[in-house]
Amino acid sequence: MSAHDQPAEDQPAAPQPETPFHDLDHYIAIPRISGLALSPDGTRLVTTVATLNGKGTEYGTALWEIDPTDEAPARRITRSAKGEAGAAFAANGDLFFTSARPDPEKPDEDPVNALWLLPRAGGEARVVLSRPGGVERVFTARKADATFVQASALAGSTDEADDEERRKARKEGKVSAILHSSYPVRFWDADLGPAQPRLFAVERSQAEPEPGKPGTVDEAPALELRNLTPDIGAGLRFSETFASPDGRTLYASVARPLAKGDLRSEMVAIDVASGTRRAVLAEDGMDYIPGPVSPDGRTVAVVVEPHTTPTNAYRSELHLLDVESGQLRRLAPEWDRMAHPADWLPDGSALIVTADDGGRSPVFRIDVATGQVAKVTHDDAAYTDVVVSPDGASAYAVRSSYLFPPEAVRIDLGSGETTRLPNPAERPTIPGRLEEVTATAEDGTPLRAWLALPDPSGSSGETAGTSGYGGRHPLLLWIHGGPIGSWNAWTWRWNPWLLTAQGYAVLLPDPSLSTGYGQSFIDRGWGRWGSQPFTDLMAITDAALERGDLDPERTAAMGGSFGGYMANWVAGHTDRFRAIVTHASLWALDAFGPTTDMALYWSREMDAAMMDANSPHHSVERISTPMLVIHGDKDYRVPIGEGLRLWWELLSASQLAADDEGRTPHRFLYFPDENHWILQPQHAKVWYGVVSAFLAEHVLGEERELPKELGL
Repeated sequence: MSAHDQPAEDQPAAPQPETPFHDLDHYIAIPRISGLALSPDGTRLVTTVATLNGKGTEYGTALWEIDPTDEAPARRITRSAKGEAGAAFAANGDLFFTSARPDPEKPDEDPVNALWLLPRAGGEARVVLSRPGGVERVFTARKADATFVQASALAGSTDEADDEERRKARKEGKVSAILHSSYPVRFWDADLGPAQPRLFAVERSQAEPEPGKPGTVDEAPALELRNLTPDIGAGLRFSETFASPDGRTLYASVARPLAKGDLRSEMVAIDVASGTRRAVLAEDGMDYIPGPVSPDGRTVAVVVEPHTTPTNAYRSELHLLDVESGQLRRLAPEWDRMAHPADWLPDGSALIVTADDGGRSPVFRIDVATGQVAKVTHDDAAYTDVVVSPDGASAYAVRSSYLFPPEAVRIDLGSGETTRLPNPAERPTIPGRLEEVTATAEDGTPLRAWLALPDPSGSSGETAGTSGYGGRHPLLLWIHGGPIGSWNAWTWRWNPWLLTAQGYAVLLPDPSLSTGYGQSFIDRGWGRWGSQPFTDLMAITDAALERGDLDPERTAAMGGSFGGYMANWVAGHTDRFRAIVTHASLWALDAFGPTTDMALYWSREMDAAMMDANSPHHSVERISTPMLVIHGDKDYRVPIGEGLRLWWELLSASQLAADDEGRTPHRFLYFPDENHWILQPQHAKVWYGVVSAFLAEHVLGEERELPKELGL
C-alpha cells in the first residue's frame, strides 16, 4: 500500500500556512463574492461567488442565496461547469440569470450564454431563451411583469433568423475580419464588432403551437425577443440602461459619433410598447449616464460628466431629471464628492448613493427636496451594489476594505449599523494590521495613505529578512491606477497582504488626482502627472519613513497602469528606491495617445506640450534603479508597444543597460494571453512569485526561487 493509500491518521500532518497569504495556492483559492440582487418582496438576496476549479486553472461562478434576516446559512442555488451570473429577480419572484451551460433538453446543440429561469416555487432551472449570439445581460422592471436583455446582433441582420444565418456563414467560412467605419475598434481587451449590442424585450411568443404536438405538465410559455433598438448602430457598446418601475420605458446612454473621432454620451428614453426612441439629454461637451428611476417613475438619477480639456479636469456631478418637464437639476451641488447613485427610498424622498471619501467609500442618503447629504455608514470600508429593502428600513450591499474581501451586509438606514450576513465564505485571516499615515504636500494640501504592516507576533518579519535591522520593516510604495481613483477597497490583483506576509510594510497613498478629497484635489494634478502626484508620493513616503518600525534603506516602488506610469517617472527622477516594479505602464506619451483603445479621452486631456513635459521616456538615461517591467499582449488600454519600448530603452539607454555580455538587472515579465490585468489564476501566482523574487533580490539582498511554472 502506497503512502497515499494509508489512513489519514497514519500520515504526518502537512505543515499549514499561517494565513492564506503565506501561500499563493491558498490565496488564489479564496472564494470571491460579487454583486447583489434583492427580490421585490425583500425576502431573498442572491450573490455571485467565484471559486477555483479542481485544476486550479480558472474560476467558475455560481449563484448563492443569502438570508437577509441573518438567520439561515448561505446556500448554493446553481451548479454547473460553465457557471452562472447576472442574477435579476422578476416582479413575481422568479430568478433570471445567464449561463453557457448546456440545455438538458437540447444536449446536441453548442451551448451559448442563454437566459435561464429558476422558479420562485422551486425546482430545476431551465432555459427560457437561447439565441446564437448569446445573451449578455438581463434586467427587469421592479413593479411589472417586464423583462429585458441586452444581446448583440450582426450589424446587417434584419431579424434573429437572419442574424443566425450570418453568424453561421462567418463561422463556417472561418472569417474573423471586421470592417469599421467609426471609432473605437477595441475596448480594454475586447475587439469590437462585427456584432453590436441591442436591447430586447422578452415576451411570450405569439407563434401557434405545432399541430398535434403534445404538451407537458410543466411546459412553460415560449418566449421570444422583440428588438427595441434595431437601428441604433454601435451606440450601446458602453451603455448604462435602467427600466422604469412599470416597465414601460427604458433609459439608456447612447454613444454618438462626432467629428474627428470623438464621441459623446446622450441619454435616450425608449418606449417599450412602440420601440420609439427620443433623446432626452444631449449636449456638446457633455456625457449623460442614467441611474435608477424613482419608485413613481417621475424622476431619473443622472450622472453628468463634462468633457475634459487640458485645463478642465475630470468632473462627475449628480443630477435629477424630471421626466415630465425634461428639467435637469443638480442634486447637492455644495457637496464636494462624486456620487454613484445606487437606489431610491421606496417613498422617493431620498436617493441612496456611494462616494469615495478620504480613503473609504461610504453609503450616503441625499434628501431629494433639500439636497441635504447624510452619511449612513461610518466604518473604514467601501460599499457597492447597494439595494434598498421594500420597507425602506434597511439596505443590503457588498462591503470590503483592506482588512477583508467583499462580503454581503445589511445596513440599518436609520442608525447606520452594519451587520455581516451569513456569507458563502468566511473572512480570511489577515497577516498584519492596518494604520493610516498623514503628511502635508509641498503646497500645504493634507495627504493620507493606508499602511499595511506585518503582524509583529508572527514569523513573517523573519521570512523577509528583517532580522538584524532592528526589527524595522522594508517599505513598498504601491501607487494606484486611474489616476482618478482611490485605495479604499479590497483588491485581488494588488493585494498588500501577500507582501506583508513576507515582512514588508505596504504604503497605499492617494496622491493628487485621487478621488474622495474634493474637486480641487483632482484639479491640482490635472495635466501635471509628473509633478504634483510625484511630489505628493515622495512627501507621504517621507512621512511614513519617519516611523521607527520602517527601514528607509530598504524601499521599493510599484504601480500599474497610471501607477506604472508613475513608477516609471519615479525611476527617472529619484534613486531613493532599491527596486521598481512597473505593470501595464505608460512610457512614451506621444506614442501611447493615438494607440490606446480610447484615444479620444486622451486627446482631450493633454496637449502636445503637456505630453512632452510629462513623458517618462525622456529620463531613461537617468534610471539607475533595477526595474521589473510587466505587460500583457492583449492589453488594449495601454498597448504592448509601451512595454516593448520601455524594455528596449532600459537595455539600451539606462544606467543599468545591458553590458558587453548582455547582462542587466532589469527584467521583463511578458504574458502573451493576458490583458491590462492578470486574470488567470496560475498567471497570478507567476506574477506575485516573480515580483516577490525580484524584490527579495534587490531590496533584501536575498535569492528567492522563481515560480516553477515558468519552467526555468
